[in-house]
Amino acid sequence: MKHRTLLTALGAAIAALAVAAPTAQAGLDGERTVSITSSATTQVQRGERYVETRLFFGTERPDGGRAVTDAQFMSFVDRHVTPGFPDGLTIQEGSGQWRDSHGRIERERSYELILLYPATEARQRDPFIEAVREAYVKTYAQDSVARLDEPTLADF
Repeated sequence: MKHRTLLTALGAAIAALAVAAPTAQAGLDGERTVSITSSATTQVQRGERYVETRLFFGTERPDGGRAVTDAQFMSFVDRHVTPGFPDGLTIQEGSGQWRDSHGRIERERSYELILLYPATEARQRDPFIEAVREAYVKTYAQDSVARLDEPTLADF
């Protein structure tokens, strides 16, 4: 009996959460809606259409050279990124992991650079972002700089 009561209570709690849980949907066309579902359906959309580009920079050098320092990375950002995004950007430090060409798991200190820009500027910004990736690979003997682009809404 206790088992059945516990399952009934758990089921009721899950159903309540499912009814009131916020949901988000993103499409490739750049539109995104955020809605909060309850017994009375309400849809909320806030902000302008933007693109969020995240670049992932490793610091270990595949050639065995010295790792990229914080000062070197910030100098790189000042020279290569800030001129194209003077209104702002975000840098987060992290720890990354990936499989190298020999099948070994490599771990390294890394940086995530987050750029936000209006969706209408995506084509114009793309060559600049690609130049940043190429410059880092060349300057610090990297295999690559990963890139992730997501449509989003931004409100400042």
